[in-house]
Amino acid sequence: MNWRRPIIKCLLSASGNKIPKILREIRSLEYAGRARVCECSDLKLKKILLHAYDNVPYYRQVLGDCGVVADNEVRLDNLSAVPPLTKQIIQEQGENLFSEDYKSRRPYGNTSGGSTGEPVAFLQDRNYNLWNAAHKMYFATMPGRQLGQSMIKLWGSERDILGGKDKLLKRTSYYLFNISTLNSFMMSDDVMREYALRWNRIRPSLVWAYASSVLEFGRYIRRTKTQLSVPKAVICTAETLTQEMRSFIESAFYCPVLNQYGSREVGAVACECLHQNMHIFSLHNKLEILDDNLQRSNEGEVYLTTLNNYTMPLIRYRIGDTAVVSDRQCECGRSWPLIEKLTGRLIDHFVTSDGRVVQAEFFIHFVGVVYNDGSLEKFQVIQKDYDHIVIKAVVRDQMKFAESKASIANAIKKTMGNDCRVDFEFVNEIRPSKSGKHIYTICEVK
Repeated sequence: MNWRRPIIKCLLSASGNKIPKILREIRSLEYAGRARVCECSDLKLKKILLHAYDNVPYYRQVLGDCGVVADNEVRLDNLSAVPPLTKQIIQEQGENLFSEDYKSRRPYGNTSGGSTGEPVAFLQDRNYNLWNAAHKMYFATMPGRQLGQSMIKLWGSERDILGGKDKLLKRTSYYLFNISTLNSFMMSDDVMREYALRWNRIRPSLVWAYASSVLEFGRYIRRTKTQLSVPKAVICTAETLTQEMRSFIESAFYCPVLNQYGSREVGAVACECLHQNMHIFSLHNKLEILDDNLQRSNEGEVYLTTLNNYTMPLIRYRIGDTAVVSDRQCECGRSWPLIEKLTGRLIDHFVTSDGRVVQAEFFIHFVGVVYNDGSLEKFQVIQKDYDHIVIKAVVRDQMKFAESKASIANAIKKTMGNDCRVDFEFVNEIRPSKSGKHIYTICEVK
């Protein structure tokens, strides 16, 4: 019996929390049609653009110069003239990006994960947090989990797990919402044996995890032939989820694997339904895909405008990802627009001396799948120069892996160039980034 659900609803209503109201708004548009979703999204976009013009020093200048706001009217046709917001601009502008009334909005500081460089600091507020939390609750229901049913988070951020001064509040919240955490910083066989026992005690309705962490746990489950309670779905987030990774995780846990897309800067962006189509949360972020000339396109870089953070609006923020979007309708009938495919982070892509871009998935596929006979536990591919690749490898069986080294090197040479030198560095451990993510590929070519 799910006794938590009515208690959660009662407590949220009694406290005046806006989440139930936000969830009703989200669900009212779920099947309302694409045109209605676009209309509501554009209305929110106009509202935050007008707020930014009236209250944010940086955007007062930019939005005025670009003709986006004039005579207290917002002209969305001119939005394409607004220069993208980059991490460098955020660092340079500082408080010029804060709303002049930010202190009245219960602001709090946050930083980007820092997995691709130095973390960038920014402000968010209670309104943003409520909308973000509501969207997380919403996409957890997409595979069938009810509010209050058990969920496991296989998570690795020390900040998220330890929680600093709000540790007690977070623990209380997790207990009430029936969320249990397994620390992906600790993934030895002994630890994963305990995780399996705890998993079966909890019998999670849903699992939310870093893709690399649940992949590693799945390998342990398969290798040890451990039987686990089957959840409704595993939602992977924070890292690139390849088709090979998805297929393996599905076979290990006997359930659908869904991809979720978001970041600390902008929160929830999109999540897959059970048809494995990724629905964009148009009431939380305005998503644009731009080509190399900053023109609208179905394929290119992702730029996001936050629709609920009035303390520090991020307008046309260049997040560093690439994607393909689609105009088609999902079979599930939901009205949200779709991301057809997330093609990776820009930092993941390697470059050749003649200017070609090589996707990270190439290295993940050949090193981690095609030539991985079970002897390779973990790896990281680093491009030191145009003609120099280093592969860090945690290997279970050196003799067995030695048979694959030449094939891996040859596959890389065929793509990066015959003059490319491929070195292997055998290590005992590859530490995750500060945010807890495992970084498969690092390009050091500037």
